[in-house]
Amino acid sequence: MIYICLNSLSMQLLVFIIIYPLLWIISILPFRLLYIFSDFVYFIVYHIIGYRKKTVRENLLIAFPHLSDKERLDIEKKSFHHLCDMFLEMIKTISITDKQIEERFTYSNLEVYKDLEKKGKSITLLVSHYASYEWVISMNKKISHKGYGIYKQIKNPYFDKLVKKIRSRFKAYLITTKETKKTIAKNYKNEVLGVYGFASDQTPRWSDNMYWHTFFGQTTAIHYGAESLAKEFDMNMIYMKVRKVKRGYYEASFEVLTEDVKSVPNYKISEDFMSRVEKQIIEAPEYYLWTHKRWKHKKYD
Repeated sequence: MIYICLNSLSMQLLVFIIIYPLLWIISILPFRLLYIFSDFVYFIVYHIIGYRKKTVRENLLIAFPHLSDKERLDIEKKSFHHLCDMFLEMIKTISITDKQIEERFTYSNLEVYKDLEKKGKSITLLVSHYASYEWVISMNKKISHKGYGIYKQIKNPYFDKLVKKIRSRFKAYLITTKETKKTIAKNYKNEVLGVYGFASDQTPRWSDNMYWHTFFGQTTAIHYGAESLAKEFDMNMIYMKVRKVKRGYYEASFEVLTEDVKSVPNYKISEDFMSRVEKQIIEAPEYYLWTHKRWKHKKYD
């Protein structure tokens, strides 16, 4: 058993040693070349591999049944273009400078967030898989609270360590979903104010106590863990809405969800968040992450 584990780690290290130099080379490409390369990656991913094309088409048909096949196909192609851009932007983060990320990811009303910090409570920050959720980390150099991002741990420990190292450059601390409650509880006990970022718009794991809400006209299972933790540890809640200004440029704005979380009926904040996400997707659906199976769970009465 020990031999098998060591052998597995050796293989994971070998994969990291082979792939990391390629990632570094991509990361140092000037943005103009990066997006030319992204066009090439798009051709391979969309036209040759057909990565999750079936899932995207199913999702778009559910969300926009009123559109023609041609209109949905146009959204599909644009969404894959954006997906490739965002993937390479994520790699670019390895070597991106503070100046570059500040120019390309701006905030229209950061004062709304900062006013919430003055309330003296920790904050739950809800974001969606829309536009750029990778460069949200730039926010951590502009705020007072300690920033935490909730993420799913990468199986390869060397890549997992790399991702944490990249985020730490921007004063962002990654904690796994399993570590989240423990970390929040510890900070709450020690009176450490933090802002905890949750990307809560994807499908939760199946459980008997899932909460169901209407999303694009479909009865849909939604995450409510962020709201539950906010209530348990008396945190204020805010939504970060990110829009794509043009290729490689994004603008974030903040919308306060509540400053008195315990006074809001259960699930109401999660519903509000999902409604805001739906509204933004309708405005420009090509910038949403359609490759995950958003409606894979069905509710049976």
